[in-house]
Amino acid sequence: MLLPRILVMYTTTHGQTRKIAFALSETLRAANLDVDVVNTGGRFDPRPEDYYGVIVAAPVRAGRYPKDVRSWVRRHAEALGNRPTAFVSVCLSVLDKSPKAIAAIEQMLRQFFDETRWRPPVTKVVAGALPYTRYNWITRWIMRRIVAKAHGDTDTSRDYEYTDWNAVRLFAREFADRVTGPRSMPVAV
Repeated sequence: MLLPRILVMYTTTHGQTRKIAFALSETLRAANLDVDVVNTGGRFDPRPEDYYGVIVAAPVRAGRYPKDVRSWVRRHAEALGNRPTAFVSVCLSVLDKSPKAIAAIEQMLRQFFDETRWRPPVTKVVAGALPYTRYNWITRWIMRRIVAKAHGDTDTSRDYEYTDWNAVRLFAREFADRVTGPRSMPVAV
């Protein structure tokens, strides 16, 4: 029996979105799906038409999503609209529950969807990481200032990971259920 093929298309800046993409793929494989994980910055340009479902994951950088993921989605927007899809936004702003932060996230998503002409039926915003030790000095300084305003972690001698891995796995299981239909759970006797 052929397993439904799922594409997890991602781009990453400092590696956290890559980790999230692979966590999604592990959960999808555990749900008996065939999964390809592809970086938009690579040479391979997969066609959504070759997949039953597609998850796109991208980090927010300076209020926008990277150009490579915007270009890929724009090129394939029509095909993405003809199958189960989801968008995973990796963004530290999700940690700030203020109305202003929530509105800013919604605006970034609207801008991305308007620019790419893609309207995924499901969107998940996931907290990323602060890899201070991998930033160059200017990025480290900028990020520390931004995080300090939000009363976040500012010790630049270490890295911080905020991703809720259980929420990522649950999201992947829910996507698998949308693709294959819900599976009954065994009942304890």
